[in-house]
Amino acid sequence: KRLWRGSFSRRSLSSEGGSSHLKTKRLRTWRCNVKIWPCGNPNPIKVQEVVDFEKLDDYAAVFQGHDVGYCCLGTTKAKAGADGFIRVDHDYVLKSAELAKAGGCSHFNLESSKGADKTSGFLYLKVKGQVEADIEPLGFERFSVYRPAVLMVDRQESRPTEWFFRKVLGPISSMFPTAMSIPIQSVTRAMVANTLIPAGDKVEILENKAIYDLGKAPEK
Repeated sequence: KRLWRGSFSRRSLSSEGGSSHLKTKRLRTWRCNVKIWPCGNPNPIKVQEVVDFEKLDDYAAVFQGHDVGYCCLGTTKAKAGADGFIRVDHDYVLKSAELAKAGGCSHFNLESSKGADKTSGFLYLKVKGQVEADIEPLGFERFSVYRPAVLMVDRQESRPTEWFFRKVLGPISSMFPTAMSIPIQSVTRAMVANTLIPAGDKVEILENKAIYDLGKAPEK
């Protein structure tokens, strides 16, 4: 199978002069890691592509010929402002899904968020829910949505609110691992493991506990 994974370079987002925008000198980059397993060759070939999010149509070829896609694009309102957040978490994600579908991708995996709801009064959850709803009609053979709670991960970039919750939720997570948070490693393992499980429903939504159970580290 041919698989691709996309991640957004959040460093390309900035806020200057009281208004948030995307810097033009730092390209909106899509790092697409493509692992290809040629017939009879157990060693994958890894290819990395870099594209400009503002001109994704010019890079349609990057999205062609893959069976499975993983989309984990995202930023925050604090980093990008309201318009920038919508642009990244909705517009870029939806466009990536459209190109993946046109390129032959049959199984699209989307990392969303716990509480995602297009009718929510909270912008973050509303945008997450809206992009889920907009991708579904594209008609992937299988569409898997992952809704993790607060991600327990040490980032290079500064996210004070997330850092605070990690410190507060850390002790709670050790006693109640699926209550309000989840290790990023668990999400990664769950997404890969779920890909290898035969499809059930055409559209599946995995909430935090299901992600945690599926992403448990193998016992040594």
